[in-house]
Amino acid sequence: MERSKKPRILVVDDHEDNIELLRARLEARGYEVEGATDGQAALEMVDKVCPDLILLDVMMPRMDGMEVARRLKARIANKEIPFIPIIMQTALDSTEQKVEGLDAGAIDYVTKPINFAELEARVSSQLHVKSLQDALAASRKELSDLNDKLREISLTDGLTQIENRRSLEDRLHDMWQHSVRLHEPIALVMCDIDKFKTVNDQYGHQAGDSVLKEFAQLLKGEAREIDRVGRYGGEEFLLILPGTVLDAAVTFAERLREKVERHTFTYAGGTLCRTMSCGVAGSPHPRVKDQEALLKASDDALYVAKETGRNRVIRFDGAEFNAHMQGKGNDQSDAEKPASKSAANAGTAAPGSPPRVKASSEGPRPST
Repeated sequence: MERSKKPRILVVDDHEDNIELLRARLEARGYEVEGATDGQAALEMVDKVCPDLILLDVMMPRMDGMEVARRLKARIANKEIPFIPIIMQTALDSTEQKVEGLDAGAIDYVTKPINFAELEARVSSQLHVKSLQDALAASRKELSDLNDKLREISLTDGLTQIENRRSLEDRLHDMWQHSVRLHEPIALVMCDIDKFKTVNDQYGHQAGDSVLKEFAQLLKGEAREIDRVGRYGGEEFLLILPGTVLDAAVTFAERLREKVERHTFTYAGGTLCRTMSCGVAGSPHPRVKDQEALLKASDDALYVAKETGRNRVIRFDGAEFNAHMQGKGNDQSDAEKPASKSAANAGTAAPGSPPRVKASSEGPRPST
């Protein structure tokens, strides 16, 4: 829609002489004036020039002013066009007709023959209302855009510009509910950059930041549009794969692992290579009862991948996972067993102190 600096008024009247008379008076007051001789032409003119105010005759052929007002009111309500004040002009001065016009969408009324001093006052008043409405609409849009931006920031990891932990947990909640409702599979891939601490130690934190950002984009590039990819914390990332069975998730994770293994990361001072470890879990599974259990299962599988040599993909409840857990003497049933005496002597706190919080039930992770 075209806009001009002068207030633009659309005069709608089936008599050309009336349009020209009003044009002369209004242009002399500094307004820009457009004309239309019937209702349909008026609607087309609104799309073309988007006037600031409409002087609308009631009695017209093809489509009368009441119908024009109703259609414009509906389009304004649907936000198809901005607010446009309508002043009805008619030779009929009955209360019933005024009420009908106001219900149709008119803001004000003038009667013919027109008193131009009164018309100019009403036009000026309604244009002032229009300017206030436009300012309010602009403020609301600015506030809405700002709120959207703040929400995006709150759900985005500042360094990698992918989803953060809060966003991932919200997404997982929604996707888990969807999975349960429609009886569809869902899988998680929890992955971690191997020996990432040495990147910061040997090359500096800026190099570490570069690796994290590049790693995030590698994950995003391999994921589908419906998948969610985010930074879960530190060098740990989570991928949520809706509609994906466990076998397919393991295949996907292995493809990711191979891609990272072949990749050369760049930073300001040079290049370096790193590998990744992945833990994969899925639902439905007899030991995955809810989304928290699914998340913990993927985390436990990642723990096993780290402990068994890194640069590998471990499937929760798979042969390698179970063999490792049995070798450590861990019972993977739903009920946890008390820690052994040796474990208690090695890692428990003094009596009366709060228990330690562990990444998984098996103990602290190996150094990454």
